[in-house]
Amino acid sequence: MTVIELYPAIDMRGGKCVRLFKGDYNQETVYGESPFEMAKTFVSQGAKWIHMVDLDGAKDGKRIHDQDVIRAATELGVKVQIGGGIRSEDDVKYYLDNGVARVIIGSLAIQQPELAVSLIKKFGADKIVIGLDAKDGMVATHGWLETSAKSAIEVGQYFASNGAKTFIFTDIATDGTLNGPNILANELLAEATGAEVIVSGGISSLSDVKQVAQAAVETKIGGVIIGKALYENRFTLPEALREVATC
Repeated sequence: MTVIELYPAIDMRGGKCVRLFKGDYNQETVYGESPFEMAKTFVSQGAKWIHMVDLDGAKDGKRIHDQDVIRAATELGVKVQIGGGIRSEDDVKYYLDNGVARVIIGSLAIQQPELAVSLIKKFGADKIVIGLDAKDGMVATHGWLETSAKSAIEVGQYFASNGAKTFIFTDIATDGTLNGPNILANELLAEATGAEVIVSGGISSLSDVKQVAQAAVETKIGGVIIGKALYENRFTLPEALREVATC
């Protein structure tokens, strides 16, 4: 039996918990006034991991919501992974030194791949996750505001060959839409890299969660990030945990 990890998502902007539609900063919905309290709620519901994204940091290229992240990591007894605004070795070290379990590198990996590889080697592949956010298969950066000329598969293979063990793949076309995840794209990335892939974007129902869990039986899909579906009460985190436990 393959039990995937569930990652309830907390996207932070302006000090609040928000969700964007397809990564559009102009299509934002606020779901909570406190990222820490939201994390606390997820932990009380059984979360073992919290996926946090500093949207302001991703856009501005610097840490902005770091205190919310560190508080969750140090006070709630849960593993936290953080992405957004991480542009240097100092940023990575800062989070890891302050109790964060994993740091997600996205824009930095595309712009400075050699630095990203050195971070994997220095801090360990269990501490560094490569975030691949794609529009039409091409990797997007800077809070999804820019699209690179590299494909997710191409970038994934490069980092896998240089020690990366975990990727988070987000199909921007599905993110925040509740239209279902792009399972095939995740399977192709897992197959091409031989690394663990965490599915992100589009989860709308328990059947979507089950679909990811079933795909994990045949591929190296290892988890799924769930955001808007939880905030819109499509299902609860305990229900999702029970769903994957039966696959």
